[in-house]
Amino acid sequence: MGGTLFKVGDSVRVTFKGVEGAKTRSAPFEGRVIAFRGEKGNKTFTVRKVMSANVAVERIFPIDSTVIDKINVTKKESARRAKLYYLRRK
Repeated sequence: MGGTLFKVGDSVRVTFKGVEGAKTRSAPFEGRVIAFRGEKGNKTFTVRKVMSANVAVERIFPIDSTVIDKINVTKKESARRAKLYYLRRK
């Protein structure tokens, strides 16, 4: 995945391969990108989604991972900050 086609603040749907026992299946994780970190081949991004009863789940994905099938940008947003950690308090 070389260059990133999305940035902090965008809403994305990450489809990744999850392992359940001996089987693998594709599972989507949809949320807002709140942070990027790392350099070159060690770059990761954090996606946060709010589920029912206002329970939030954050997941960190390596950009160059073989586990990720595809990343779809569902909504483009502009952010004034590099890290959107303030969304954790909202």
